[in-house]
Amino acid sequence: MNGINSVDIQHLKKGEVNLGTSIMAVRFEGGVVIGADSRTTTGSYIANRVTDKLTHIHDRIYCCRSGSAADTQAIADIVHHHAQVYNAVYGDAPPVATVAALFQKLCYENKDQLSAGIIVAGWDKENGGSVFNIPLGGGTFEQPWAIGGSGSTYVYGYCDATYQEGWSKEETITFVKNTLALAMSRDGSSGGCIRLAVITEDKVERHFIPGNELPRFWEGKEVVGSHSAVPTALTA
Repeated sequence: MNGINSVDIQHLKKGEVNLGTSIMAVRFEGGVVIGADSRTTTGSYIANRVTDKLTHIHDRIYCCRSGSAADTQAIADIVHHHAQVYNAVYGDAPPVATVAALFQKLCYENKDQLSAGIIVAGWDKENGGSVFNIPLGGGTFEQPWAIGGSGSTYVYGYCDATYQEGWSKEETITFVKNTLALAMSRDGSSGGCIRLAVITEDKVERHFIPGNELPRFWEGKEVVGSHSAVPTALTA
């Protein structure tokens, strides 16, 4: 018991429940498509295989969460409350940019205590579909597409080479599905299934792609070290 004070509690708590994530949002003519994987980790243990990381903020505004599950849930709850108050005071839904500014303010002013990367996306009558990326530390960047989480580092090149302006809703959905599937296949902290939401003026459509129906890409035909991978001349 005398040595208990030498235990670094902060080290044990750091990243205790982490979304170890691949999240994405893409704007198209008429709205936005958002998506995320569904794996939540506690260290190396998968605590939840079917997490919903697409969080409702207002009727046509959602956010994608990466980082600490507790931090991002708390921030999303606070912004959701402010969005309802805005609606009650002004009699109309808040613009996506206003919601993004609220997220940015909370993340920036508490950056030393939070581990939270947020993508805010949605539709409003002023700007149509819009996407805002709020990385760790609390900046705000409006972009036609945004990716985040640990899996994003594997697919920036794919997104740069593939994305084109003027895509239809179906083309945008395909782009998001393929990008997330590629990120999940490379990132050990991302996985499970893909959850998507298509946000337009009229409605929010939710889509679910189970793990056995994810897009498949090249995964290798031979296992290094197996007999099939060894040249015939070396097996004699």
